[in-house]
Amino acid sequence: MKPLAYAFAREHGIALQTGDAPTFLFREGSDPLRLIEARRAAGGPLAVKTLDARGFDQALSDIYAFDGLAQSAAEDEDDGEFASLTELINEIPKTEDLLDSASDAPIIRLINGLIAEAVRSSASDVHVEPFEERVSVRLRVDGVLRETVSLSAKLAPPLISRIKVMARLDIAEKRVPQDGRLTLTLGGKAVDVRVSTLPSRYGERVVLRLLDKESARFSMEDLGMAADQLADLERVLAQPNGIVLVTGPTGAGKTTTLYAGLNLLNDQSRNILTVEDPVEYAVEGIGQTQVNSKVGMTFAAGLRAILRQDPDVVMVGEIRDHETAEIAVQASLTGHLVLSTVHTNSAVAAITRLRDMGVESYLLASTVSAVLAQRLVRRLCPSCKAPYEADEAERRMLDLPAGESATLHRPVGCPACGGTGFAGRRGVYEVAVVDDRLRTLIHDDARESDMAAAAFEDRDTLWRSGVKLALAGETSLAEVMRVCREDAERDGGV
Repeated sequence: MKPLAYAFAREHGIALQTGDAPTFLFREGSDPLRLIEARRAAGGPLAVKTLDARGFDQALSDIYAFDGLAQSAAEDEDDGEFASLTELINEIPKTEDLLDSASDAPIIRLINGLIAEAVRSSASDVHVEPFEERVSVRLRVDGVLRETVSLSAKLAPPLISRIKVMARLDIAEKRVPQDGRLTLTLGGKAVDVRVSTLPSRYGERVVLRLLDKESARFSMEDLGMAADQLADLERVLAQPNGIVLVTGPTGAGKTTTLYAGLNLLNDQSRNILTVEDPVEYAVEGIGQTQVNSKVGMTFAAGLRAILRQDPDVVMVGEIRDHETAEIAVQASLTGHLVLSTVHTNSAVAAITRLRDMGVESYLLASTVSAVLAQRLVRRLCPSCKAPYEADEAERRMLDLPAGESATLHRPVGCPACGGTGFAGRRGVYEVAVVDDRLRTLIHDDARESDMAAAAFEDRDTLWRSGVKLALAGETSLAEVMRVCREDAERDGGV
């Protein structure tokens, strides 16, 4: 029994549900005469089941979610490589009706090509943005967005509808945001894709976040920390209880750092449980729970529940409110090691943030073991980076003694790095370990600046860590400034 083309099914309200008893699904209000064409295309008569519009759209998503994508990907892999985006765009009909069945395959191949290009470029996100005259597709590579293709505005509806179908979203609902996910295998590499839609003036914006499953197997050594910072972090993770926090903006790699810590602890001798929103990577040997606020499964509710599961180590995706913070503190006081994230710009600012949430200072002093702040800077392309002598202003930023010179590197651009001058990213860190002196300051409600002075008296801040990378030729000083400007001002670097 031949399947019906997705575009035909969507346009005419007729779909073929295969299985033990193949059935035609018929959308209420559709033209019954189209059943004749559907029977001819499918190769024979079948029973007919009538559904309302919403039920039909949901069935359409279920039937066609991965059909076509898998087939097209297999054809492309048989050819040895995905076609270039230019070739895929040229395949799209210029004058035909985009809802014709003949136009369906090029749209599928275009989506395949966009995702394949994103994976090849090591992009973290794909942005599909409809405007009045065009559809812009941008990739976020190494933390920076750049436009990859610009398509005709007529392509927006079929392109976005197809992505929603693959993510099993409601294609009929265009007024509210939706979230979904799908899993792809490209060239033997498993990639999880989180899909988010948002209504806008000219249609729905779609963002695809690509999650490389290999990132879940990062070790602590893979993070790129300095030796002393790595030793500090491993020492606090070896403790049986306490709270270890990772801070930084969205996209700074906090989750990757937490998973690296969990991998270090995941030796089958501990019961490790997590509550996340969402579960980004599946890790063998760790119990992972997903937040679902619609049914009351919040971070606080999940954390309260997993504490009854006899855990040794608890990872909370994010501490957002007073209730979650209080339960995390109590979990630490009762002998659990708690790992979590907080959205702040520096390590010691996490203490202030928890105070603002209503956690008493004496409890923070008793439970917090360490706070790690991090950023991601782009690595200079090793094939084209160019050395130069730092000028007077740069020497002041580097805090060099008068008369001392320094060699820095700047990006140039070559075919190996796509003309950007950068290839990949690495972490920049600061680790504030809560020792007796810092514990006393936390207990006494000290100012943030006083706590920072004590925490980083003999340890590197984010700015100083970034400067060392610039002096080592791994990144440019301008790149360090881009991601660590506030820290530079705090440390007197500018």
